[in-house]
Amino acid sequence: METINYEDFIKTDLRIGKIIEAEKVEGSTKIIKTIVDLGEEKRQILAGIGEFYSPEELINKFVAVVANLSPKKIMGMDSEGMILAVKDDKDLSLLTINKEIKIGSKIS
Repeated sequence: METINYEDFIKTDLRIGKIIEAEKVEGSTKIIKTIVDLGEEKRQILAGIGEFYSPEELINKFVAVVANLSPKKIMGMDSEGMILAVKDDKDLSLLTINKEIKIGSKIS
């Protein structure tokens, strides 16, 4: 496993976001386009979770988001962050918060 130093790690801005919209991306079985509320702004984040979650399951979930990731084009659309998840050989699980917490709260 490659390691990073503490100075690199603290550059990562991890926040709590709330998924307020989600829809499948036409032409893909994996990509779901979400709109995530981060408190001060809403972001479009594309996530390769369509084999594990339906768009309807994602609405109103509180998720961990990498908020300061550079935008990336996926299937011609901008993805403005990353929703964190855990994957093993068979399944994928979003890193979610099981109680309502202030949207945009910083994960430390």
